[in-house]
Amino acid sequence: MWRRLEASGHWQGEIWDRRKSGEIYPKWLGISAVRDTLDQLTHYVAIFSDISERKEAQERIEFLARHDPLTGLPNRMLLADRLEQALAHADRTQSKVALLFLDLDRFKTINDSLGHPVGDALLQEITARLKASVRETDTISRLGGDEFVVVITDLEDEEIAASVAQKILEITRAPFSIGGHTLNTSISIGITLYPTDGGDFDTLLKKADIAMYHAKDAGRNTYRFFTEQMNVNALERLLIQNRLQQALEKNEFVLHYQPQVALGTGRIIGIEALIRWRNPELGLVPPDRFIPMAEENGAIVAIGDWVLREACRQARAWREDGIGTLPVAVNISTLQLQHGDFAERVLTIIAETGHDPRMLELEFTESILIQDVERVLGQVHRLKAAGITVAIDDFGTGYSSLSYLKRLDVDRLKIDRSFIRDISTDPDDAAIVRAITQMARSLRLKILAEGAETTEQTRFLLAEGCDEVQGFLYSRPLTADAFANLYRQTSGFITNLTRAPR
Repeated sequence: MWRRLEASGHWQGEIWDRRKSGEIYPKWLGISAVRDTLDQLTHYVAIFSDISERKEAQERIEFLARHDPLTGLPNRMLLADRLEQALAHADRTQSKVALLFLDLDRFKTINDSLGHPVGDALLQEITARLKASVRETDTISRLGGDEFVVVITDLEDEEIAASVAQKILEITRAPFSIGGHTLNTSISIGITLYPTDGGDFDTLLKKADIAMYHAKDAGRNTYRFFTEQMNVNALERLLIQNRLQQALEKNEFVLHYQPQVALGTGRIIGIEALIRWRNPELGLVPPDRFIPMAEENGAIVAIGDWVLREACRQARAWREDGIGTLPVAVNISTLQLQHGDFAERVLTIIAETGHDPRMLELEFTESILIQDVERVLGQVHRLKAAGITVAIDDFGTGYSSLSYLKRLDVDRLKIDRSFIRDISTDPDDAAIVRAITQMARSLRLKILAEGAETTEQTRFLLAEGCDEVQGFLYSRPLTADAFANLYRQTSGFITNLTRAPR
């Protein structure tokens, strides 16, 4: 500063000074030399400004550029920098690094039903618990939404990563108390290891993301390490997602129909329409492989409307061909119900196809009972007023609520096949089926068991008062023409109870 003043007569820059209170603060200082007429230095003039607020704002901007504003955790950019340093350190010490990709299970339901402030508070509570579960030398990052990443350094073996993942699962399992609500959530975790699974940030993160989805597929609230088979499955998943976009336009979907049978007589009392996807590259794709993806990308709304329209059209065609008037059951996704005026779309499709609304049964899962209940009730009551039957599918596997069942005015419960499979050998499954049938009778509801495959199962069901079934014991799902032939050949009665091949 003095050299510049002596050389040019002026200096400016940032300095730290002390207030009278003793507080240290930053200021911007400009000093100019003042000379007389003989060019002799007489004194200096200094002008300064307090830049405390500007410095704080600058530091805040720099912090936000590398951190998540809600949780204060490192963001993706800082995470990549930290991981790069961790990988370099691992190379020097011949150790391993683990990257854990965390995704909160069903966070969207909490966010949508209770509001973003509660969702944000939950994320902050999750952050606090995560910090308590790892070392200070490890890095926790929030990528956005409900996705977190934990980087664990100086690993000797993968078991340490597994123990950390298990600890995270345990500490997040305890309920959260937020804004007067008691919330329960869980986490699905995907794990990759350096150098086994990759040598850079993008590769490790991508594979950990794949492993996380496999943890979700395994039932959520668990962890999975990445394997090459997961990569193959991920590529197949990507192929399905890409082809799914054009499947409806290319008319690649078909419906198969499975008879619903009265146990006591063998009479066909209805049919369930089941979608299949026939793709030139993928072959015949079963619904459990593409329906979840269609729900993720929103395509399920258009696909579901197509299924409803095609099932109603086919039912009318059968009636005109002399097959008879049979109720047709169609599965409805929760997203369809939430999208626009669902009841109006259903009534429009019925009018377009000329199908009798009294011969249409809409099957919902129990998940419709926990979101926007009043709107759901309004939609269902409009459908019921038109004569449409309402059934709850996969009953016993979701959020059962007797009060909502009563308010929905449900006509039929369908017992999930997972309870039917072992009723002959598992006392717990037998007790569940017995309880459901007794409850249904008390509420004066029809009840149908899915997945009937053995005569032992049907004998048990009939003895417990469940007199309607569908399953391979009677018929596998059939094409429209095959079902018409079956109906004509049997005159609508399936009496030969031989187990159909899988």
